[in-house]
Amino acid sequence: MTHTAVDVIRAKRDGHRLSDAQVDWVVDAYTRGAVADEQMSALAMAIFLNGMDAAETARWTRAMVRSGTSLSLDVGRPTVDKHSTGGVGDKITLPLAPLVAACGAAVPQLSGRGLGHTGGTLDKLESIPGWRAQLSVDEVTAQLRDVGAVVCAATEGLAPADRKLYALRDVTGTVESIPLIASSIMSKKIAEGAEALVLDVKVGSGAFMKTEARARELARALVSIGVDHGLRISALLTDMSVPLGRAVGNAVEVAESVEVLRGGGPADVVELTVALAAEMLSQAGIAADPAAVLASGEAFETWARMIRAQGGDPDAALPVGAHKHVVEAAEDGVLTALDAYAVGVAAWRLGAGRARKEDPVQAGAGVLCQAKPGDKVAKGQPLLELYTDTLDALAGALAVLEGAYAIGDTAPPLRPLVIDTIRG
Repeated sequence: MTHTAVDVIRAKRDGHRLSDAQVDWVVDAYTRGAVADEQMSALAMAIFLNGMDAAETARWTRAMVRSGTSLSLDVGRPTVDKHSTGGVGDKITLPLAPLVAACGAAVPQLSGRGLGHTGGTLDKLESIPGWRAQLSVDEVTAQLRDVGAVVCAATEGLAPADRKLYALRDVTGTVESIPLIASSIMSKKIAEGAEALVLDVKVGSGAFMKTEARARELARALVSIGVDHGLRISALLTDMSVPLGRAVGNAVEVAESVEVLRGGGPADVVELTVALAAEMLSQAGIAADPAAVLASGEAFETWARMIRAQGGDPDAALPVGAHKHVVEAAEDGVLTALDAYAVGVAAWRLGAGRARKEDPVQAGAGVLCQAKPGDKVAKGQPLLELYTDTLDALAGALAVLEGAYAIGDTAPPLRPLVIDTIRG
């Protein structure tokens, strides 16, 4: 049967289910350039408005995987990966990958860069002198065998259809479609070749999904696709209403991650790292206690080996922004609120993030949260420390922080960090 872009667009525009043949054809034709950007833009908007059912979404994902190559990871260990939907201060990949590797799994963590208020794992790691993100497939495989963990950029051949479509969605107002989000995430993860996957689906002001209902919908869609492709898969719903940990930026988040690996660090970062590690090890079929391994120092040793394997110096001093500004408490009391989104935007404006994918980032820019909701504070006490190499950036960062925190008489109710677990 011969298909045309217009026929496929009309079918979804009119609320019909796309056939497997239509999905396969349009994804392949768009990847080859036979379907124009304006035509795929129209189809993406039709999908945004009318959705796709679970079978359509699974087929769309499969077509994007088949648009490129897939890795075959025969490394002598069970392979398991983690994906986070993104948040503020979400540096969990950094301590998690070496921790799970120290427990006996292989963790092929192909990561990305930050855009807007959510940080990127590669940007954080590139603040370490000498560390490199671009590795060949042979280098990835060798490092997984030797170290057990690798965090690097995805190779060009993995799910090229997603790379084209993601850029298009970003400029056509169609990013928020759950079928397109889920297929985008899962196409890359399936092509990556891990046997098991754990998803960290964030919910709250600093997350992509602001409500629990939407986060659950996305988590279920992701898990459904994984099951359809034979993955052992689960998803944790986790809170992102306040920044995770105390550091938001690039080098500052690396430093905090090292604290965790050395047995310290903020309690929430430790809690989520251990919770995700336990779930990953369960999916990988490994009986190990990640909390005990973290306390033993083995995870830190694996971290140092992982950084050295990619050309980095784990002992080198990390960059610090040239300019520092302190936001102080205006009164005595208890910090009752600290909005994750505002802190993320402030770090972005300071230079830690980018507005476009081509923009550079500052390794030393960021925000340190010296108080978190529930902490007692005194008038004049530092609440936030802002770092940047661009003095003019401070005004914009301070503007977005106005009204982002509050001081009251009583501590706010505790919110669970891990809200729920959804398994396939």
